[in-house]
Amino acid sequence: MIKVEPQVFDVLMALVSHHDRLLTKEELLDSVWGGRFVGEAALTSRIKAARRALGDDGESQRYIRTVRGRGYQFIGHLRDAVERADPPPEMPAQHIAFCQAGDGVRLAYAVTGSGPPLVRAANWMTHLGYDIESPVWCHWVRDLSVRHTFVRYDERGCGLSDWHAHDFTFEDWVTDLESVVEAVGLQRFPLLGVSQGGAVAVAYAARHPDRVSRLVLNGAYARGRAVRATTEDEQRAAALDLELARVGWGRSDPAFRQVFAAQFLPDGTRADWEAFDQLQRRTTSAQNAVRFLEVFAHIDVRDLAGQVRCPTLVLHSRDDHRVPLRYGEELASLIADAELIALPSNNHLLTSREPAWRTFCDEVEGFLAV
Repeated sequence: MIKVEPQVFDVLMALVSHHDRLLTKEELLDSVWGGRFVGEAALTSRIKAARRALGDDGESQRYIRTVRGRGYQFIGHLRDAVERADPPPEMPAQHIAFCQAGDGVRLAYAVTGSGPPLVRAANWMTHLGYDIESPVWCHWVRDLSVRHTFVRYDERGCGLSDWHAHDFTFEDWVTDLESVVEAVGLQRFPLLGVSQGGAVAVAYAARHPDRVSRLVLNGAYARGRAVRATTEDEQRAAALDLELARVGWGRSDPAFRQVFAAQFLPDGTRADWEAFDQLQRRTTSAQNAVRFLEVFAHIDVRDLAGQVRCPTLVLHSRDDHRVPLRYGEELASLIADAELIALPSNNHLLTSREPAWRTFCDEVEGFLAV
């Protein structure tokens, strides 16, 4: 038996009772101290003690997650005392194959699940062999394969695809998607685009209206950072992306790469950031990272978005730190009759633990089932 002080127990009970959401520091202070004035240091010490009692700590955050500047959330698995714990969800078996792009570049693609097809246009930082175990992407593969034959691929210069591609252009990415679709033998299918993959999906849907039945875009944008940078500060921020990749991508010290983690997963735990850092190092070279970012910055599919005619669902995190919501709103406004849903998240890439992920999955399934 582990003894804890009453206030430590009260903090833990408040977190467990509201495990489905984040509890702000103010809510915890009111719940435990009943409106009496105490400093945040008192709450911090009780959180540390609760973590110690659970065998947790501020670095691993296996049970109590810190959301910087906002509050805390209990993320441990809960079950009734008389029930056995549910087994962890199994990852679907995947089949990896290769095809060639029109210019001879080798592209790796993977197929998981069963049912009607769902194709994801490639986006930055994937690795077909690693994604099924990476906390960054495994839940995407797992949950989107439950009701679909889920097709995804590594873009040129990334993952299991050819890292030594001569050309890195937006047009190459669109034709690479065409090559994968032909290799799999699909005729008509819904298409998912995440982040910069959204622009590729838009271009493909505009070019192939007979192939794309429905379009789902998440964290996507019509204009890259250099195109939409209208102020000096925005231009400096766009240039900083490139400099960080040039200077720090290949270093053993993760400090430079963690800037990207902070933008993509601002509410992530230390473990999430470490997983994201591993993803960055495994997926591509420093030279290719710079090439990717240079092309991303100059994406502009505003004209192509106006040519999309299929039903379109645009989902975007309400407080996305990497691509602010207004750029998702802009993209939705350019596509005829597109539906926009703002997700309750700060993350550019949704994590499996946050409520926004379940909202995303439910909205996508409802949209595709029509």
